[in-house]
Amino acid sequence: PAGTFYGLQTLRKAIAPDSTRSFNVAYPAAHIYDKPRFPYRGAHFDTARHFFAPDSVKIFIDMLALHNINTFHWHLTDDQGWRIEIKKYPELTRVGSVRGETLTGHHHTSSEYDKTPHGGYYTQKQIREIVKYAADRYITVIPEIELPGHAVAALTSYPWLGCKGEGYEVRRRWGISKEVFCPGKETTFEFIEKVLTEVLALFPSKLIHIGGDECPKTEWEKCPACQARIKQLGIKADGQHSAEQFLQSYVTARVQKFLNDHGRRIIGWDEVLEGELAEGATVMSWRGTEGGIKASAMGFDVIMTPNTYCYFDYYQSEDQDKEPFGIGGFLPWDKVYSYEPLEGLNDSQQKHILGVQANLWTEYVATPEHLEYMLLPRMNALSEVQWCEPENKDIERFKAAMEAESFKIFDILGYNYRKF
Repeated sequence: PAGTFYGLQTLRKAIAPDSTRSFNVAYPAAHIYDKPRFPYRGAHFDTARHFFAPDSVKIFIDMLALHNINTFHWHLTDDQGWRIEIKKYPELTRVGSVRGETLTGHHHTSSEYDKTPHGGYYTQKQIREIVKYAADRYITVIPEIELPGHAVAALTSYPWLGCKGEGYEVRRRWGISKEVFCPGKETTFEFIEKVLTEVLALFPSKLIHIGGDECPKTEWEKCPACQARIKQLGIKADGQHSAEQFLQSYVTARVQKFLNDHGRRIIGWDEVLEGELAEGATVMSWRGTEGGIKASAMGFDVIMTPNTYCYFDYYQSEDQDKEPFGIGGFLPWDKVYSYEPLEGLNDSQQKHILGVQANLWTEYVATPEHLEYMLLPRMNALSEVQWCEPENKDIERFKAAMEAESFKIFDILGYNYRKF
């Protein structure tokens, strides 16, 4: 059925754009032999930093379907907002979904705020509708519930989840916070498991993303409960990793066992490789390709999503003044198109590369129009990386087809996009 759906997308895109207002559409006789290169073809959408209404999420899904992308990685929790209703813990959305104001300007240089509260969350009913909307288009939704870092919205809602136990505020600026979940307390794991129990009831995906990235250990180093946990477990630094890094491995392993016991598997950002990682995890390589190369050599399955080729919050021009304000970086469509996910991997490692994904973080993306502009046409370039064998890629053919056909399709669909 999914193959039939993708074939229909091919037919849909093959209609001459000028004919779409007519009931008379003629196709030349042809045979098309086609199949995807990778089974996992993903795109990530961060709705934690800025909340996007359910209708905008569905438009995002429509764009994935148009490009034969079959996985929607939905980033739902972070320091700046908790966006998923958890009935067991209502404060997560009553308190954790709203920040008092938002930083204006770049987080490295600015201390100005917009003085406007920002909030929003998805009810469980809305999530079920979105998951079904995606499934009807043969797209799997993988939820991401961040842990043990990027947790300030949760700590603000329930301060006992943190090492300090008080003084938290939903984060108003971007960047990394030292305030993280406290793994020294059993109540933290009770919370995580009860949250995930409700998440599993909403998302049938076999993979559940647990984050694992950018988790400072400074609070753990001085937290009596965390140090007692380290002592209880007999954790020792080994010269390469601190005891606190191994403590994060313990968190990952406990959550992994819980999910495995419920018939699911974990996926995490490449920081989950620091310390130890239990068999059966999938690694998402974002800090370049090194994490994916290392993970595949260790026998872990990998999704390649290196920031150097796949971060769609980066600028599309070196002349940043001509682009919407953003986080930095430079990633034009042709660099996306040039990406070869299996480069530098031997045959054994290549078998562990499940696919490729682009990530759109929204610290500086707050409107549907801006979202679409950051995705298109880079999503088109990404889709050929995900679908086509290297010998079938041709950048001149791709560019000509975009200008002659795809941009007209975007116009008909009402999408905002960046022209070449």
